[in-house]
Amino acid sequence: MPSIKPLDTPDSLDATTAMMHKRLHGIVPDFEIALKAELAWKINQLKKEKNAVILGHNYMEPALYHSVPDYTGDSLQLSAISAQTDAAIIVFCGVWFMGETAKILNPERMVLVPSDKAGCSLAEGITSADVLRLRQQFPGAPVVTYVNTYAEVKAESDYCCTSGNALKVLKYLFDEGHDRVIFLPDEYLARNTAAGLGATYVNGSDPNAVAPTGGRTVIGWSVRCEVHELFTPDDVRQLRRQYPDAIILAHPECSPEVVALVDVTGSTKDMVDYVAKVDAPRYALLTECSMGDNIAAQFPHREMVRACSLRCKHMNLITLEDTLAALENEQYPVQLSPDVIARARQPIDRMLQLR
Repeated sequence: MPSIKPLDTPDSLDATTAMMHKRLHGIVPDFEIALKAELAWKINQLKKEKNAVILGHNYMEPALYHSVPDYTGDSLQLSAISAQTDAAIIVFCGVWFMGETAKILNPERMVLVPSDKAGCSLAEGITSADVLRLRQQFPGAPVVTYVNTYAEVKAESDYCCTSGNALKVLKYLFDEGHDRVIFLPDEYLARNTAAGLGATYVNGSDPNAVAPTGGRTVIGWSVRCEVHELFTPDDVRQLRRQYPDAIILAHPECSPEVVALVDVTGSTKDMVDYVAKVDAPRYALLTECSMGDNIAAQFPHREMVRACSLRCKHMNLITLEDTLAALENEQYPVQLSPDVIARARQPIDRMLQLR
């Protein structure tokens, strides 16, 4: 297993309640903890009975994130774990494309997502037909798709990546001699990655776009994360005025104009690692807001600026109630055709090799 410490899962309701009070004091109201603890206890008992493993993305609500997952992390970390688990059932507390990735890596196992409506603006903004058109428009350019895509798009790709290893994957391809790389679908992640590599950015959504000759070119797509695109340079400036001693961290799905003004840019894993390792008076995160609450609970000795109000409507659909129902009824299983699984597996394996 990857070196991520599993969360403790107490055996009794009283122990579960005490654990959640300890972890979530000041983050979640006491009355809510009392209500959620019984659900968490039932889930933890049921996952043992059914030989299930629960994976929790960093954007899960704190009451879920700090109670039932066996492993927590970003999509790259959890993909690596799902590739190695021997559990009979994988419950992915995240959005649908994450469950699809786990299914591709574990085609013989049951993979459940607690809500069948937990989508993603990025995944829904690109199709396999779009990828095939770009291959014709830019022949010879390898296709890298962000893990925030559906399986049919991954199946038409050469490599996958996450925000945690996008720079590494694109650098590898440029170093291998490619002067053009198609990188889909997040426009801001592509532009920020291109800037980090000193490459030119071209908008591949334009069917008349032409890549320049000479130098390195990243060919992107005009789709953005519906949460991260809402952060603005004014938000950063306001944080500077209110909290001049705060370190501001932004996800690379934020706009280049935002990224240019912050102190640190990185994946959710990078943010967790930074708060864990670097002493600062306080920290402000420009990402999905449950993440800030989860870090505040994980590192109570750190002072987090709690000035964010942006939640992902899709991540917010994953609740303790629905996680329990998923296990009880084995509902919302991820189902993919063998052909899609076979073709999508290679780009995901390449992503894991370059993590």
